[in-house]
Amino acid sequence: MQQIAEILIWLPAILIGLTFHEYAHGRVAYILGDDTAYLQGRLTLNPLPHIDWLGFFMLIIAHFGWAKPVQVNPVNFNRNITMKQGMMLVSLAGPAMNLLLALAGMIALRILVPLQDNVWAGYVLALLIPLIQINLILAAFNLIPVPPLDGSKILAGLLPDAGTRLMYSLEQYGPILLLLLIITGVTGKILLPLVTILYNLLFNIVF
Repeated sequence: MQQIAEILIWLPAILIGLTFHEYAHGRVAYILGDDTAYLQGRLTLNPLPHIDWLGFFMLIIAHFGWAKPVQVNPVNFNRNITMKQGMMLVSLAGPAMNLLLALAGMIALRILVPLQDNVWAGYVLALLIPLIQINLILAAFNLIPVPPLDGSKILAGLLPDAGTRLMYSLEQYGPILLLLLIITGVTGKILLPLVTILYNLLFNIVF
């Protein structure tokens, strides 16, 4: 029963974090001129089109999972932006959205903490804390510059063309590299300090 209760508390945060993350990718791509996500029905806040069911259940059970990636065709970007710049902006949109959600959750937390003795405020607080944590983890994890994570495309957009080509050439090995980093615990050593930095940043802004 305790495990079921924990899943019910964390489930809304997981769905919101994953859905808004993928929606942000598709929306920015659409703004830049690529309608691929729109045509595939991904410009929606309905969680179902964004869920990769295996990744979703892995996230609940093993606390590591993934959503269905939004497909982007950089050839469709507006002529006033390069494909390299466009991909960087599209990739940045996902983690940025998660940070905005965490910030919104932090603001709501500040408002509700003085009211925590109220039963309904207590229920909302119980949902807000996972919302903040999940979105900070999603933002931090996706900022790691390893393919296929968003951080690799953000870094590729900042590097000279030779570095960009190198980053994209690593994409075919990306899932293996990422799996090795997770198994060896390297991602955890990167993730925890990054989440802490982001949390402290938002906390100092709000409180």
